[in-house]
Amino acid sequence: MSDEVHAQGPGELDGLERIWTPHRMAYVRSAVGGDGCPFCIIPAKPDEDSLVVARGEHCYVVLNLHPYNPGHLMVLPYRHVAGLEELTPEESGELMAFTQRAVVVIRSISSPHAFNVGLNLGSAAGGSLAQHLHQHVVPRWSGDANFITVVGGTKTLPQLLAVTRDLIATAWSTAP
Repeated sequence: MSDEVHAQGPGELDGLERIWTPHRMAYVRSAVGGDGCPFCIIPAKPDEDSLVVARGEHCYVVLNLHPYNPGHLMVLPYRHVAGLEELTPEESGELMAFTQRAVVVIRSISSPHAFNVGLNLGSAAGGSLAQHLHQHVVPRWSGDANFITVVGGTKTLPQLLAVTRDLIATAWSTAP
């Protein structure tokens, strides 16, 4: 990152530094040659390759490819819908049931201190893939935004995604 200050508009400074993340756009456009939805493609791949943890009749659970914390999951309907109000009652029910189960499973594996659970509805709300509704389940620990994150601008993840997926998938299939 540089020390330069960027303008909001002509002559207005905002004092913010910019972090470029072109890998996110590569993720968004991956596997389909440009304009398709990666969340629609994930279910067609093997679970181990796509990081899918669990599948239901209307929804599936996948490990986030760019996690905020270890165990960061997303619960998604198979159907390509953007709005919460577009879900059928069956999709809504399974989405919430899977979200609840995700909290139980992650709690049993890694004992987080808390969770962030939520939806970013629309790109202005922070949804980088806003065209396909997905609910985040992010385990949180006291101090998980430590000095490396704050000073170094780097997030540390203690486990490979494939190992995390296997651990969660096994616990998912055996939890009561």
